[in-house]
Amino acid sequence: MHRRDVVLAGLALPFLGPLALEPRATLAADEKPTAFDPMQVRQLARDLAQKPYKAPDTSLPPQLKDLSYDQYRKIRFIPDRALWRSDKLPFQLQFFHRGFYFTNRVDVYEVDNGQARHIPYSSSMFSFEGVTPPDPNQDIGFAGFRIHAPMNRPDYYDEVAVFLGASYFRAIAKNEGYGLSARGLAINTGNPKGEEFPLFKTFWVERPAPNTGSLAVHALLDSPSASGAYLFTIRPGEVTTFDSEVALYPRADIADAGLAPLTSMFLFGPSDRAGVDDFRPAVHDSDGLAMHNGRDEMLWRALANPKDLQISAFADTNPRGFGLLQRPRDFRDFEDLESRYEKRPSLWIEPIGNWGDGDVRLIEIPSKEEIHDNMVAFWRPREALRAKGEYNLTYRMHWGPIDQRPLPLAKIMATRAGAGGAPDTRLFVLDIAGDKLKEATPPEQVRGDVSANKGKIDNVVSQPNPATGGWRLSFTLAPNKEPVVELRAQLMINDQPLSEIWLYRWTP
Repeated sequence: MHRRDVVLAGLALPFLGPLALEPRATLAADEKPTAFDPMQVRQLARDLAQKPYKAPDTSLPPQLKDLSYDQYRKIRFIPDRALWRSDKLPFQLQFFHRGFYFTNRVDVYEVDNGQARHIPYSSSMFSFEGVTPPDPNQDIGFAGFRIHAPMNRPDYYDEVAVFLGASYFRAIAKNEGYGLSARGLAINTGNPKGEEFPLFKTFWVERPAPNTGSLAVHALLDSPSASGAYLFTIRPGEVTTFDSEVALYPRADIADAGLAPLTSMFLFGPSDRAGVDDFRPAVHDSDGLAMHNGRDEMLWRALANPKDLQISAFADTNPRGFGLLQRPRDFRDFEDLESRYEKRPSLWIEPIGNWGDGDVRLIEIPSKEEIHDNMVAFWRPREALRAKGEYNLTYRMHWGPIDQRPLPLAKIMATRAGAGGAPDTRLFVLDIAGDKLKEATPPEQVRGDVSANKGKIDNVVSQPNPATGGWRLSFTLAPNKEPVVELRAQLMINDQPLSEIWLYRWTP
């Protein structure tokens, strides 16, 4: 666990109070299993929404209060105590200790043959260095858990997913490292009045069959404004997928709900190096927001680290998908031996069924350090979620390299920017690649279609790039002292598109 993993997942916690389970899921270690049905999680969420919100109990033994980061990271789960380790099943679970930012109790149940068994905490599950262990007979619960499976080779159980902090979770695909995060629900993100961070408070994990390739995780979410029931069916592999079934029950009207929210980091890249003094060419977990809208347009919105908070809304009806992607996959794109940003996963959200009217919302938050997740994307329904209602949502999450979707058009693989030839102008250079470019013949009929809502576009040039086998589209922008300029570009042959649509918000 790295400092960024701990700090970022815990940033939400001071804004919420404690979270109490209702009904409480803490059972004695010798208590008998109880019958479990997935619909019970929905009923729990439905019942919670009919009652006033109760802040959780964050009480901890004295030695666990006010732990520093360095103290917390020395409390480690003992791998031999992993759930299912001795059963030789295709998955194992390890648990996170409470402390540091992670003071909220999370209860975890194992579901086997329709029976739910509470997994009691014991300090014997952990090694403690410099911290006095709690009473081994005291069940203080967990902070979260991580899932292991033999993904990269058959004789080793790799860590493939983590649920830790608020409603955050992460996953990776084969040969990747952790990067961006997902959340269960976002509320009031980017709102000047402050964001609300719902919490996963209870999990039920189904015991996997010996030869299965999937793991089912049920989760109960709660917050002052809403409760929710989640079912994630997780399949690790070359692309790791989460089939996600969600039922939300608002306590109050929620005008700014973020569904299927994603959170990532963009510090700088070839298009955005103002004031950067760093040996690395780029530092980011994701470099763009990809969208496939209901009009069958394929869009690429290059990310930027702005001076001021920026919120962009891409109106749509029944979106086909969106995601925060990491397209650069070469070590030379980052030159970072420690962070290995070229191995960070992309995450694509595939809606299942019609989502109606709304917009894909992108929030870009200024940041000066790579430890902060400053990019947020989600689906925002046009209509508010109404109190006492029920809202069902189904989608598939694809964690993996670059795009996990068929893309008939060429991709924008890099966005570069710098000073233009004339004073107060900017030069933009887009590198484009993909099989669709085989149709870019004769070359003289290929053109760049570039526009801006303000300022002036000039010197549009489209040409083959022999170094990459793709094409390069460049142009200059004269902002004319405008504070914000929305840019749009696409490579065309005659009137037919060759590439997806490139979007960018320029700010000084």
